[in-house]
Amino acid sequence: MQTIDEAIIKMDAIVAHCREQNHCAGFFAVLYRHVTIRIKQGIDKKEFEDNVRMEKLDVIFALRFFDAYDAWMAEKPASLCWERAFEASNSSNYLVMQHLLLGINAHINLDLGIAAAQTMGTMPMAGLKADFDKINEILASLVDGVKSNILKVSPVFGLLTSLVRGKDELLLNFSIGMARDGAWKFAGEYYNAPNKEECIANRDIKIAQLAHHLTNPGKWLSFLVKIIRWGEYKSVGEKMKILERIQ
Repeated sequence: MQTIDEAIIKMDAIVAHCREQNHCAGFFAVLYRHVTIRIKQGIDKKEFEDNVRMEKLDVIFALRFFDAYDAWMAEKPASLCWERAFEASNSSNYLVMQHLLLGINAHINLDLGIAAAQTMGTMPMAGLKADFDKINEILASLVDGVKSNILKVSPVFGLLTSLVRGKDELLLNFSIGMARDGAWKFAGEYYNAPNKEECIANRDIKIAQLAHHLTNPGKWLSFLVKIIRWGEYKSVGEKMKILERIQ
């Protein structure tokens, strides 16, 4: 895979398969396709400092997700954090927002730093910082779009999450901003690591622990999740269609 257009075609296939199978992995796939299409639009409009490099980064980044998804489909080992996300996607016990955050957790906190370092090769990492921040701004804006329209998927969500003082993502100390900053720091660590496989493995363990917290939020939030989930009565395919309309 060499181009962002090829990446979008692969995402289309994943979204279609998840919709057909009513599989919760489709929630993140829909969001990620939105992100990738938006990045393609940005490249076409030359919004980035280096648009050729941005396409390279986007393809490497997407391949991390595709490899994890294909491994899961083939019942082969994947990154621990992706395995946690896919294990959760086999269950109907979690909210749409939890599934989205599990995918974001794995893809930003692990994959993005690796993709950034691999994109730069032997070139200084500092040269990527502005475009790295731009890609995260795009992701954050689309996540905000999902949050602002999540009532279409989960009508009880907005009402009950107000009880936890704005922690409408079931944050558990998780935020896009923190993930972005952590991903950039990890990109530098991976770039400079003498043993890159060991660096990935150690990071993966930490991110998998965050995934555990996202699916085990504690007694009080777990109680809210059960109530909110009651309102998410539509099928997975129906909820995916609603997310596809969110801009």
